[in-house]
Amino acid sequence: MTSATDTTPPMATPRVAAGALFADEQGRILMLRPTYKDYWDIPGGYVEPGESPLTACIREVKEELAIEPPIGRLLVVDWAPAPDEGDKLLFVFDGGTLTEADLTVIKMQADEVAEFTFVALHDLDDFTVSRLSRRLRTAGEAKQQATAIFAEHGLPTVGPGV
Repeated sequence: MTSATDTTPPMATPRVAAGALFADEQGRILMLRPTYKDYWDIPGGYVEPGESPLTACIREVKEELAIEPPIGRLLVVDWAPAPDEGDKLLFVFDGGTLTEADLTVIKMQADEVAEFTFVALHDLDDFTVSRLSRRLRTAGEAKQQATAIFAEHGLPTVGPGV
């Protein structure tokens, strides 16, 4: 006797993460130096079971920086499987502009974030891994064009028939 699960085709079960693209008044991107990674990243993290990517983004920003700015629209969804981590879907939301006053209230979560800085889009390769710098440049493009972009490995793509 066969059960329904025997006939179900295999399905992707990607890891899902979400982050916020914050800029300063000069248009540079907020980058964090996590204590547990060897490269800089944006505020964000993995989505928990039952949590939406937007809710995860808001939660992670609050946990990492102790701020609750309004998180805006979706900029990028990136399909970025990694050999050591499997399938991944990564969401980047618009965090808006952080003013000097906003920066004074940031309290980094010491066990996760060592420091933060602002980096120009063209300097991202000096701060982070190439897959993330591609994704952030794509997010910058989406923000400038007031659109959302689907990407694969950080690069904008258009599917067949679109």
